[in-house]
Amino acid sequence: MFYYFLRRLLLLLPAFFGITLISFLILQFVPGGPLELELLKMKMGNLSGEVSTGGTVYNYSIPESALNEMKKFYGYDKPLFERYTLWLSNILKFDLGKSYTYNEPVFDVITSRFPVSVYFGLIGFILTYLISVPLGTLKAVKNGSKFGLISSAIVFAGYSVPGWAFGAMALIFLGGGSFLNVFPLGGFHSEGFESLGFFEKIADLVYHTVLPISAYVVGSFATLTILTKNAVLESLSQDYIKTAYLKGLKKKDVVIRHALRNSLIPIATGFGHFLSLILAGSFLIEKVFNINGMGLLGYNSVINRDYPVTMGILVFSSILLMLGNIIT
Repeated sequence: MFYYFLRRLLLLLPAFFGITLISFLILQFVPGGPLELELLKMKMGNLSGEVSTGGTVYNYSIPESALNEMKKFYGYDKPLFERYTLWLSNILKFDLGKSYTYNEPVFDVITSRFPVSVYFGLIGFILTYLISVPLGTLKAVKNGSKFGLISSAIVFAGYSVPGWAFGAMALIFLGGGSFLNVFPLGGFHSEGFESLGFFEKIADLVYHTVLPISAYVVGSFATLTILTKNAVLESLSQDYIKTAYLKGLKKKDVVIRHALRNSLIPIATGFGHFLSLILAGSFLIEKVFNINGMGLLGYNSVINRDYPVTMGILVFSSILLMLGNIIT
């Protein structure tokens, strides 16, 4: 067992290298990088003239020395491979760089959003399993019944609707849009949260949690429910289940103690994905609900071309996903 985990851990190194290298190259070649974006902002400041950088022409003038300083600041004064090796060497020193947008160390920027994503991700993870495993087991036991057909329709409806789309619809119908004003439009808590009492803070968090958590659960419960149903159905057809019935065990004991227990192995294989979702957050759901977690941070870093933050979140997410896969 020790050597198995050791081999799996050693395989993380080339996987991590490949993920970061491909992502780094994509970010470097995507048009409209941080340097171009900064020059465009200067253009919008009514500067005139003409400057050419990397084949892109801007209609304003800037001193060559200033342009070289900007290239040095964003790292474009070095060859591409040297840029990556420098970034990778800093990662090995646990230095994720400095954010272009927040002018703070990337590690501090990410860790400040970390608790918010853990809060929503962990609650969504627990609720998903608490709903999906019993529902999938019940669907397997009552396979082909009226309950099975109705629950299958609900599950496939949930499977067809992405979590962020469900969240957007929930805001329209329940968030003070054209219909009901039951829940807030987003955010982690209300203004003046710090001045509230203990129980008032809990109530405020619950008030802001219901819709985002519903979007998290809808986006993942359908797949897990179907996986649980299929795994339990396969177990129920095995000979040892028939033997348990012949011994006089009750149906409830057979299903829970024998069929479900042996069906948990394939169910647990998705834990690695959920681990990364718990800690890294969901980009689109946090964007829809304006939750200032790692997901929204990653989304804004891509939009604002804040490449150090983008790569930092990629490092966190990829490591968590690979470790989660090893655990499962």
